[in-house]
Amino acid sequence: MQQQNKPHLLRGLNARHIRFIALGSAIGTGLFYGSASAIKAAGPAVLLAYLIGGAAVFIVMRALGEMAVRNPVSGSFSSYARQYLGPLAGFITGWTYTFEMVIVALADVTAFGIYMGLWYPDVPRWIWVLSIIFFIGAMNLCSVRVFGEMEFWLSLIKVVAIIAMIVAGGSIIFFGFGNAFPATGLENYGATAALPLTAGRGLLPRSVS
Repeated sequence: MQQQNKPHLLRGLNARHIRFIALGSAIGTGLFYGSASAIKAAGPAVLLAYLIGGAAVFIVMRALGEMAVRNPVSGSFSSYARQYLGPLAGFITGWTYTFEMVIVALADVTAFGIYMGLWYPDVPRWIWVLSIIFFIGAMNLCSVRVFGEMEFWLSLIKVVAIIAMIVAGGSIIFFGFGNAFPATGLENYGATAALPLTAGRGLLPRSVS
């Protein structure tokens, strides 16, 4: 009888919502805003940096997934740090992640203001920042299912935008669409005796530094 009267949580998200929430979280603002400076600094070699960084993150997340399967508790890695390394490690890990999320949220809303400032330069950026804060806050006040549905569609927009940019970039490189110059293809990636990979063109235009 007591078991029947015990309050319990209702599942409001399905697999579609959870997958796209995770995918949308992985596709951060840095991919759209921060990658431009990285590409400018490193050239095509930035792909190697992304591969190395992605491999490191994959190893960490794979290990975290193994721990989550073995010990499925709330709190994620802060709980694991507290369990295996002690209360201090769990405390530091949890609050470090909290502060990191605060910084990421500030960076996201700032990037949104920068984006909108390019299209609407006459509108003060603080208006865009404040509007997106209110929008995100309103989303979090909705029911779990409504929140999951909105996250699904917003994450889908991110995925479609990335695919569109890849297609557009490939069209510019291989077909010269929207470019006054002829298509270059992959000729700048090649190396010759007079033009090695690190001589201003090629895979490492700025050499290894």
